Amino acid sequence: MQNAAPLLRRIATVVVVLVCILYFGEYISVKYRIPASREPFGTVQINKYYAVPQKNGKTEFEPGEPETQTCVNSIFPHLGYSPCWYVKRHKNQQINL
Repeated sequence: MQNAAPLLRRIATVVVVLVCILYFGEYISVKYRIPASREPFGTVQINKYYAVPQKNGKTEFEPGEPETQTCVNSIFPHLGYSPCWYVKRHKNQQINL
């Protein structure tokens, strides 16, 4: 069992290095548009809902104006934009007042 610890440490190191390589590879791909035929950014329509607390303790939801949000076509967030796969799964955003 004592030989398992160095093996697990080595596997964890390899996984961290591979994730770092993937992240920086995506960053370079997004920043320098590699390949040139791929669009690095996309847009998603976001529905906003305002959560208004009432005096009786209940919350009333008021729909807001839909907004277009820019996202990045990658696995990780880059350049201040969230990944499109994440934004598409979270189209409804609640704003607490």
